[in-house]
Amino acid sequence: GDGIKRCAILMSPEIIRTANAPRRPFQGWRYLKPEDAPRDLTAEISVRGGVGYGGGEFGVMGDDAYFAGSDGRLYHVSLLEGTPRALTPAFGRLASPAPSPDGQWVAFVHTCEGEDVIGVVSTAGGWPVKLVSGADFYAQPCWSAASDQLVWVSWDHPNMPWNGARIELADLSVGPHGPQLEQVSCIAGGQEEAVQQPVFSPSGEKIAFLSDASGWLEVCLIDLSTGERRQLSHVQADHARPLWVQGMRTMQWSPDGQSVVAIRNRAGVLSLWQYPLAGEPTPVTAFDAYTALDQLSVRADGTFALLASSSQIPLRIVCARAEDESARILRRASAEQVPREHLAPMRPVSWQAPSGQTVYGNYFAPTNPNFEAPQGKPPAIIMIHGGPTVQSVDEWRPRNQFFATRGYAVLDVNYRGSTGYGREYMMALMGQWGVLDVEDAVGGAKFLADEGLADASKIIIMGGSAGGYTVLHSLVRHPGVFAAGVSMYGISNLFTLAAGTHKFEAHYNDSLIGPLPQAADLYRERSPIFDAARLVDPVAVFQGEDDTVVPKDQADAIVKSLKQRGVPHEYHVYKGEGHGWRKPETIEHFYGAVLDFLRAHVIFS
Repeated sequence: GDGIKRCAILMSPEIIRTANAPRRPFQGWRYLKPEDAPRDLTAEISVRGGVGYGGGEFGVMGDDAYFAGSDGRLYHVSLLEGTPRALTPAFGRLASPAPSPDGQWVAFVHTCEGEDVIGVVSTAGGWPVKLVSGADFYAQPCWSAASDQLVWVSWDHPNMPWNGARIELADLSVGPHGPQLEQVSCIAGGQEEAVQQPVFSPSGEKIAFLSDASGWLEVCLIDLSTGERRQLSHVQADHARPLWVQGMRTMQWSPDGQSVVAIRNRAGVLSLWQYPLAGEPTPVTAFDAYTALDQLSVRADGTFALLASSSQIPLRIVCARAEDESARILRRASAEQVPREHLAPMRPVSWQAPSGQTVYGNYFAPTNPNFEAPQGKPPAIIMIHGGPTVQSVDEWRPRNQFFATRGYAVLDVNYRGSTGYGREYMMALMGQWGVLDVEDAVGGAKFLADEGLADASKIIIMGGSAGGYTVLHSLVRHPGVFAAGVSMYGISNLFTLAAGTHKFEAHYNDSLIGPLPQAADLYRERSPIFDAARLVDPVAVFQGEDDTVVPKDQADAIVKSLKQRGVPHEYHVYKGEGHGWRKPETIEHFYGAVLDFLRAHVIFS
């Protein structure tokens, strides 16, 4: 939420290598000393990236931060004193502000009336200039150390960025209206290669980036003087999540430019590694207590800072050097009042799909030492992630802990199509959404029952967005397998989703199901609403009234069918909420309502 974003802005001078802007004499690397008290930089302004699903809220250079306001303006604020001031007028939405090292300009991703561009504005403020345009989408602009080159990621419909994207590089000159492009070239990526996070080396001679050309999202390099490209990491592991949001940082250069530091994901367990330009990779063991790492930053003295958590450790900002034995905690996102032994550890599990392919999941056993479980096997919740192109990893998941500490076993299903297991596993869902995800959800329930980990008569399926779609479609296709379902802003009609969703996902279904109108029969076959008469198990439906990603009419249609046929159900619509819950009162009501629903229709039915 905004609180942790403000905290991250505050800590950036301690963790980001920068030079001061020309208006002050260069004084070396500046950072907030550990004993300095925090200062709320944005007490009156909501900090929120507004492109696609958000992210990329801020950028820092020296003692200056630049951030996206929820009103569509780009703001500047000094980290030392003073209040924010707007640099741009309020129009459209923006994200990923990237200040130039010379302190003169800020590049950013901008969207307005369906057009996405990379804009640039003076750090003194003014009317921004459209610097890069022509592609459907842009992300991750990054300046060279000399501020004379810019690199970014772009892609076009019908691709999603994890299917295929480009890294483009431009030389810049300064004209009467600001920076302008001199030469643009595509240096990596394509229609069938996903790339992301291009970052210049400190000297500006190389660019590090991530590519899945090998079948895994690996660390790669391009030497700008020779054009030579080589892969720096050689492991069957991904080094980033799919590019759903702006502002992702899972890879950075070391200050001396002799290695690249990156977060490695092996089957949902994340760790930090150094990849030298010459020599063998080495792990950074100071973060071994954590199994989920994100938003990597590197300070000039070689200190690494990250967002870190595990299944039993809530989110923290931590830092350490490569030689340290353990990481230092800079900030905690919560009070951490629940004892560790009261929380469920994650155990990775797997089972075989009917085709023989391995399917992966994360299992949380019921955990609470204050209570003795009754004899017999526990009820269980099959959790279906959204996306569908994402992954449930070994991170702090309050929802799972909420249910595990109340006597439910929880299984996060990373069905075929999830990321983190290589490109082939991810691409398995292409054309098969509504088939393989449902098959793997049912397979997860069978796995729990066969292994004696759950009562087969008390298994619930739960998910939101694309996960809510899988919930509804599983109940339609396999009535009686699940004792009940819980759908949050789930999709019931794929036709109306394709016609009414936002720009980012406008052609997502082309790859997951097929393009319209050619695939109309598949859309009908896989839309729960057209077979709603088969939905006979109890179901609770939760929906945000202002959801623009999965509009409320998707939930209305399925609830109308349930009501007409007298199927046990509940329907909760939250005013002022969109695609997910933000208000504390909404979150509190949601969990209470789910517990009451499960007690009535599963536990004591």
